[in-house]
Amino acid sequence: VQLQASGGGLVQTGGSLRLSCAASGSTFSDTAIGWFRRAPGKQRELVAAISSVGSSGTSTLYADSAKGRFTISRDNAKNTVYLQMNSLKPEDTAVYYCNVGGLYTGHDYYASFNSWGQGTLVTVSS
Repeated sequence: VQLQASGGGLVQTGGSLRLSCAASGSTFSDTAIGWFRRAPGKQRELVAAISSVGSSGTSTLYADSAKGRFTISRDNAKNTVYLQMNSLKPEDTAVYYCNVGGLYTGHDYYASFNSWGQGTLVTVSS
């Protein structure tokens, strides 16, 4: 699986960004996908995840820090997952990565070991 993340940039506090992650080489709709981030000096953390497409659609989960501000979605026709980020805060500054094919449990997302994109940098100025 090849992943291409994009959409990062510099934004002021309270601003918005939409990240995209395009995947190739896989059956996209059959896979769960997660967005992670790594802030300077911190460990990588899960931000949001979306399940594979099932008979009743998809489900999503969010880190507490992302709830109410971020929205994860997927466009299977384009093999792309999005992360809409609103009301951004300086503490959202990080490199954001997408991960495809991990284990989605409904309460957590366990990343696939070898399916990481190159990351896109988000910087939120105060």
